[in-house]
Amino acid sequence: EGVGRSAARCVGVAKCRVEGPSSGPGVMCPSYRATGEEKHSTRGRARLLHEMALGEVITDGWRSEEVREALDLCLSCKGCRSDCPVGVDMAAYKAEFLDRHYAGPGGLWRRPRSHWTMGRLPGWLAHFGRGLNAAMRLPFAARLAGVTPERTMPRVAERSFAYWFAQRASTRPSSLTLWPDTFTNFLAPEVGEAAVRVLEDAGLGVDLPPGRVCCGLTYVSTGQLGAARKVMRRTLDVRGEAEGPVVVLEPSCAATLRTDLPELLPDDPRAARLAGAVRTFAEALEELAPDWTPPRLDRPVTGQTHCHQHAVLGDTADRRLRERAGLRGDLAGGCCGLAGDFGFEPGHYEVSVTIAEDQLLPALRTSGGATILADGFSCRTQIGDLTDLRGRHLAEVLAEGLEEGLDSGPRSSAS
Repeated sequence: EGVGRSAARCVGVAKCRVEGPSSGPGVMCPSYRATGEEKHSTRGRARLLHEMALGEVITDGWRSEEVREALDLCLSCKGCRSDCPVGVDMAAYKAEFLDRHYAGPGGLWRRPRSHWTMGRLPGWLAHFGRGLNAAMRLPFAARLAGVTPERTMPRVAERSFAYWFAQRASTRPSSLTLWPDTFTNFLAPEVGEAAVRVLEDAGLGVDLPPGRVCCGLTYVSTGQLGAARKVMRRTLDVRGEAEGPVVVLEPSCAATLRTDLPELLPDDPRAARLAGAVRTFAEALEELAPDWTPPRLDRPVTGQTHCHQHAVLGDTADRRLRERAGLRGDLAGGCCGLAGDFGFEPGHYEVSVTIAEDQLLPALRTSGGATILADGFSCRTQIGDLTDLRGRHLAEVLAEGLEEGLDSGPRSSAS
């Protein structure tokens, strides 16, 4: 009932129904832009949730297949959280609906298979690591995992970022905690390694949490809120009473820690403390190393601002950092269309590609050899799947400049 009341805040302005890339850098609502159907707009979904709460037109409540179908194409991009004039948060409503829709006797077995595979990916990666690469090469592996066959599954890295970090020696006192999110740790450790290189060049001491941590993103997005809370509490136990900034490289994980964590654990003061400690990579450099001068790269860039960064984190610090490094050009808005597990689920591929065609792919086609920036793992995966280009995290591009010895002016006094 709380979701129904929250959804009722929609007053029908219909900003979510604006179509096409001409609407500017906003995100909301990618599935409506792709389908043109009212039920796949933020307004349409909000109306259905409100009717579900009233129980007059939609009479089967949380078990409603009509509501589930309307929410199926919601990418949980969080765009409406910032772009909707009244702050409708469909990603949170979808998570709550799915949690209740599959609750009760038999609910576990009614869930899509992807909820057990992609939704619990952090656990699978932690327990099986590189062994998943062999498993995914087996016949019918994609079907068994509940993944559409049009997608290429990401490969697990030979060594995790946490393993790499543990093998290196550093005598610097810790200035910050670098968050080893699931995607960076197991699938793209090169991003974490590049971030350490840049942060240390800026004179900052980097440490990792003293145990396994997870923000709970994949559990939240698939509506497994009980499991999400358990994962979050375990993470808070690992962090303990630690203080200081926490730098999160993956925008979707940073957004989860800033918003979903305190919202799902409102009575745990540790949740609010961790949410307040979260910094993006660019925010950390600006706040903790204001005198550091980045390598002067002097090149054009294109790519995409992650939808969660747009909606929750903001990209002001990123823009300033790119400007100081001589990275010229604006990044596309919108959503890449992959959005975590969304683009991997059966029946979503065509919509996923159509969403990418809204803003991301046109920007890449006119890039003219520019460096492709995409801080989100999903965005980089979508770019790699749909083009012959490679997107990179801003940390990778800056670290490359440092390795090449590009002129960066005077170093920070702390380095």
